[in-house]
Amino acid sequence: MTDFVLDLERQRRIGLPEAVYAAGKSAGQIAAIVAAAEARGSTLLLTRLEAEKLAALPATLRMRLDHDALSGTAFFGTPAPLNGPPRVAVVTAGTSDLPAAAEAMRTLRFHGEDALRVADVGVAGLWRLLARVEELRTMRAVIVAAGMDAALPSVVAGLVPGLVIGVPTSVGYGVAAGGHAALHALLASCAPGLAVVNIDNGYGAACAALRALGA
Repeated sequence: MTDFVLDLERQRRIGLPEAVYAAGKSAGQIAAIVAAAEARGSTLLLTRLEAEKLAALPATLRMRLDHDALSGTAFFGTPAPLNGPPRVAVVTAGTSDLPAAAEAMRTLRFHGEDALRVADVGVAGLWRLLARVEELRTMRAVIVAAGMDAALPSVVAGLVPGLVIGVPTSVGYGVAAGGHAALHALLASCAPGLAVVNIDNGYGAACAALRALGA
């Protein structure tokens, strides 16, 4: 008897396969989940798989995982082939926001979507964003990761026609409160139609963009 049940019908129901959230799972549980997926011929996206947990996995499994340390994600099996040129942009306010952005980009790549990366264009130097805004206006969806006051997603949402998904990050100190100030700022945004996910939730932002692409 196992302590997990794979949701093998999720792809058919919603168009997105199940992902494995590695945080809180033991190395043995992760190995068993991957083995069960392999037995059914399934690929897997693993999220929040940190280096220490990766090192605890059996060597034969580690060798078969495409792990990315920045995002904490891993692919088991071959990701979907690319659908074509990027339809989604992933934007960061600063270098410190890259882990959440990388999680979004890896999730998109697993599902066959390339992404336009636009890094370090926070509002402290707004000219950096304006230099890229014409590219962003061609995107069907724009994921924007920002911490501290999280002003950037609201600014982007006022400049581009595509779906804008704000990812508040836990970057900052003091009243930034681990990303809560950023989250509250985005929820209170006056930019019409700005979608917001949980703190540091690059995976959720990518899934929202994938749903929009499939709508």
